[in-house]
Amino acid sequence: AGTRKKNQALRKIAQKLDENRVLIFAENEKDLEEGRKNGMSAALLDRLAITGKVIDGLMESARQIAEMEDPVGEELSRSVRPNGLTVQKVRVPFGVIGIIYEARPNVTADAAGICIRTGNACILRGGSLAYHSCAMISELLADALETKGFPREAISMIESTDREATGELMKLRGIVDVLIPRGGAGLIQRCVRESLVPVIETGTGNCHIYVHESADFDKALNIIVNAKTQRVGVCNAAESLLVDHAVANVFLPAVVAVLHDHGVLIHGDEATCAACADAGLAEGDDYVAATEEDWGREYLALEMSVKVVANEDEAIAHINRYGTMHSEAIVAEDTDACERFLDEVDASAVYANASTRFTDGGEFGLGAEIGISTQKLHARGPFAAEALTTYKYKLRGTGQVRP
Repeated sequence: AGTRKKNQALRKIAQKLDENRVLIFAENEKDLEEGRKNGMSAALLDRLAITGKVIDGLMESARQIAEMEDPVGEELSRSVRPNGLTVQKVRVPFGVIGIIYEARPNVTADAAGICIRTGNACILRGGSLAYHSCAMISELLADALETKGFPREAISMIESTDREATGELMKLRGIVDVLIPRGGAGLIQRCVRESLVPVIETGTGNCHIYVHESADFDKALNIIVNAKTQRVGVCNAAESLLVDHAVANVFLPAVVAVLHDHGVLIHGDEATCAACADAGLAEGDDYVAATEEDWGREYLALEMSVKVVANEDEAIAHINRYGTMHSEAIVAEDTDACERFLDEVDASAVYANASTRFTDGGEFGLGAEIGISTQKLHARGPFAAEALTTYKYKLRGTGQVRP
């Protein structure tokens, strides 16, 4: 399909979503009701909920994707060999992309839109907790495609909620070209271990903030509150806080009070627990002693591990051991400390004096993202249209043969 035809389909998707809000809300309410009955956490219910604002966002995303430069066919390089053979390298679609995701119905539209932009068909495997929402959205997307001359199967949803359906999808090597899991650690690791189809590994986010001895405290507190509390159920929310020993006596009382004011349960080391007690916080309700498991845990809730480290050496070593190569941040006025942190921390996104919540395709200027990759091959960090293409060589000759 050419760029113009794909753009027409994307704009039709936006129109279909707008025209069918009532149907989408009704199906989403079925999922929310089931979630409430099953005791789903507030963070997961927030991910599951489709509001008017969410639909507005999906529509805007589809329109933005339509405005994006089409990567398919882009010439990456061209050269002429000494024998006169022209070697051209161009972007091409993968072909068929499988996307497995959990209780995030918005992924249905975003992922399908990016697949259309890049000339790929997609097979969607939404989580059973969002079944009704995903089914309705995928049906509307297929309708939109069909009206613009595409086969509706170009966007297909696996209707079975049986866990074995995911296993079958992972075996379709030679039919599905690449698999992208989006969800919790269990889903992602299952795909990495079991899939015969190549996987782009999106990651869980045990994101750290390290407060260096040179940090501006007001800046640090604002960044910590934003990264931890703005939206707790997302992978770029901060889960761990490291405080430099040189400023711990002054900074710990301030930060535990602020975290408490925002309803955050603190999992602290010995020094942090002592600061909590001195601040009059209640052990068990406001803070608990951290265990080894806490240093590597993604809470996705109003909980945070807090540890005092000796210096930047220990902070970097701790992050590289317990982090998930997602997003890590330092707060420091010392430029050299910032640059060292940016260089030596092994993660897909590393920040100096900014919140980890910026790890997002839109915030990076990539447009709608397909996910955030924490692996080191092909795609890393927020990835969008270009990452859903591969390339091939086109060679043009005049009768050359190899001697």
